[in-house]
Amino acid sequence: MPRTVLTFGTFDVFHVGHLNVIDRAAALGDRLVVGVSSDALNERKKGRAPVFPEHERMAIVRALAAVDEVFLEESLESKREYLTAFDADVLVMGDDWEGKFDEFRDICEVVYLPRTPAISTTAVIERISTR
Repeated sequence: MPRTVLTFGTFDVFHVGHLNVIDRAAALGDRLVVGVSSDALNERKKGRAPVFPEHERMAIVRALAAVDEVFLEESLESKREYLTAFDADVLVMGDDWEGKFDEFRDICEVVYLPRTPAISTTAVIERISTR
């Protein structure tokens, strides 16, 4: 039986940390579905607009060989609905979210992956803006 893995992210200013989490998530199953946070959701959760608009971020993620399907995540509160709609067997999140999605263990496996050390979108944006 094929395993569907679902992960979420903003994927703004795409960097090697994003690539690492996507590759590691894909290795946990047979099909990888990625929810890309909408511009509006990103503004609500991070207090700023993304550098790249949602349609560009979705195109970048969709172009990755490890990704089978991409959708627009419009609500943090809809994670259960997304997991059910895509028949997810595994939810993958970064370990900065450790424990926050354990409530979904009743419908799928929940895996928290370590973040790539010394890289974050915020750090990349700050580095670019100071040059």
